[in-house]
Amino acid sequence: MNNIALSRCSELESCALWRILETTRHLATPMGVEDILHKTIASALLVLDAERGSVFLYDSKANELYTKVSTGSLEAQESCVSTAEWPGPNQSGISHDIRFPANKGIAGETAQTCRLINVPDCYADPRFNREVDRQTGFVTRCLLSIPLLGIDNTLVGVLQVLNKRLRPFDADDEQIATTLAAHCAVALQRAMLLEEYVIKQKMERDLALAREIQLGALPHELPTLPGYELSAWSKPADETGGDIYDAVGLDDHRAALLMADATGHGIGPALSVSQLRAMFRMGLLLGADLGELMSKINLQLKSDLPDHRFITAFAGILDCSQHKIHYHSGGQAPLLHYHAGSDEAEWLEASALPMGILACAPMIAPEPREMQPGDIFALISDGFFEYSNRAGEQFGLERVAECIRSHRREPLEHVRVNLCESIHRFCGGAPQEDDMTIVLARRAWL
Repeated sequence: MNNIALSRCSELESCALWRILETTRHLATPMGVEDILHKTIASALLVLDAERGSVFLYDSKANELYTKVSTGSLEAQESCVSTAEWPGPNQSGISHDIRFPANKGIAGETAQTCRLINVPDCYADPRFNREVDRQTGFVTRCLLSIPLLGIDNTLVGVLQVLNKRLRPFDADDEQIATTLAAHCAVALQRAMLLEEYVIKQKMERDLALAREIQLGALPHELPTLPGYELSAWSKPADETGGDIYDAVGLDDHRAALLMADATGHGIGPALSVSQLRAMFRMGLLLGADLGELMSKINLQLKSDLPDHRFITAFAGILDCSQHKIHYHSGGQAPLLHYHAGSDEAEWLEASALPMGILACAPMIAPEPREMQPGDIFALISDGFFEYSNRAGEQFGLERVAECIRSHRREPLEHVRVNLCESIHRFCGGAPQEDDMTIVLARRAWL
């Protein structure tokens, strides 16, 4: 036990070591992080005969130390924080949870060096923050600051113990504190890893459920229109994505088409585009004019979305009796119209600002697209165009257009599959960085 032999210990030291063994026995039982923190502080105060104690856990990603539980005294929140960062006492007298850089003060030096620091006279040490004592009325005479080192000497945190009751902390106290810290650190590390695992498992289950719900909201079957083919597909970059599409049959010759892409990807954007789709469907059921519907949706999104968020969205009506697509495109661009007669690809810009940026954004309908025999109208999210290979080169618009043109006479689903396979070959296994969604409509060849 850290070179302390029971046979050579004084009666007091032997008692302290037996208490450490008792603490170790308790720590071996299943226990949460907060329970271990309380047990660590209580044991340290008992075996070292000290007045106050505190544990600062180490956040390796942020390189910060932080408190997770209240020790029941403001004084225990230390000495190691600068006056500017000290939050001051609250009305209840309960300590504040605080967070500070892991290179600051006595606790920070302990974390950086992973060595115990014994301060026999705090007021003679320039690292000590006297403001804490001034605000609380507590007088800190001496302190031990002990690194909590887990398996492989991984820094878990810092244990600080204040004011040994009869004298300053000595070398025997340092050895006892180091021994206690070693056992508590391993228990803390184990509990924190288990807590992270449980949180990760729950998050994965929640994400899987969110993905199931989102994919379940996509149309299982696309509308059937005389003389037309439809194809649609979506693949999020994460478990859930910021893209969505929809296709709703309105009558025997009309279908509504929707594709939306929220900024970012993940649960937040997925909720945003799901909200847009729900409003779009409700508006269709109520028989709303397409322009009015998009204006109302934009107004609601402006109210609901954070200032830095928006959604690009295409909403259109394919009328196979007129062979026209009437649409509004709020920031969704470029749109591809492949003209079979001239064998040319035409790229179209958005007709309005992205949704959710400006409450009263004008919705001026562009000229409807006339669909000639063999024409393909494609809604393609930027996850296709901007997919990059390992050299950083993007797939780009020209390759998308050429892939569609070269497979123009194949079944429309084959056109979509060949486009995806072309991107896969081009990117050579590079990871998908953005959501990918495509909606295709083609008028039949004569």
